[in-house]
Amino acid sequence: MKRSDADDRAGLVKVFFHIRVEDGWPPVGTESMWAGPVSDDVVELDNVPFFARGVSCGDHVRVVRDDDGTLTAVEVVEWSQRCTVRVVPFRAGPLQGDRQRVLDEFAGVGVTGEGIEQYNIVALDVPPTVDLSAVKRLLRDGAELGWWDYEESNIGDAWADAV
Repeated sequence: MKRSDADDRAGLVKVFFHIRVEDGWPPVGTESMWAGPVSDDVVELDNVPFFARGVSCGDHVRVVRDDDGTLTAVEVVEWSQRCTVRVVPFRAGPLQGDRQRVLDEFAGVGVTGEGIEQYNIVALDVPPTVDLSAVKRLLRDGAELGWWDYEESNIGDAWADAV
């Protein structure tokens, strides 16, 4: 789902999230995401966040326009019901840090996402229509097998209730 400058012509805008860094994580203080305008001050996120917490693809987010025209996210006004989970494949593990292999594993349970080479992270976009228990099992099994570690970044009650 990587975007290019051509997306500006397609009506998408960049929205910036200010991120609180704790103990050196995440490694960035700001993340930009693509979004489609919903109203003057609300956008719909169009990709999966790598570092911004508490948001998912499809969420409606209120934004403010800074003096220089930059759109900054201020609050989620409607959650898309999608979960965001981040996976870090171990370079020394069986997957040898291969982000595509992580994406391939999760494709089998209906989950998509994207990877970022610089930080060796995969951001998973988990739709509410998939078997959340199967996704959680795969996450746990992969962690137990030494394939990856993961972080549940934006989840809801259905995710918490899934076994």
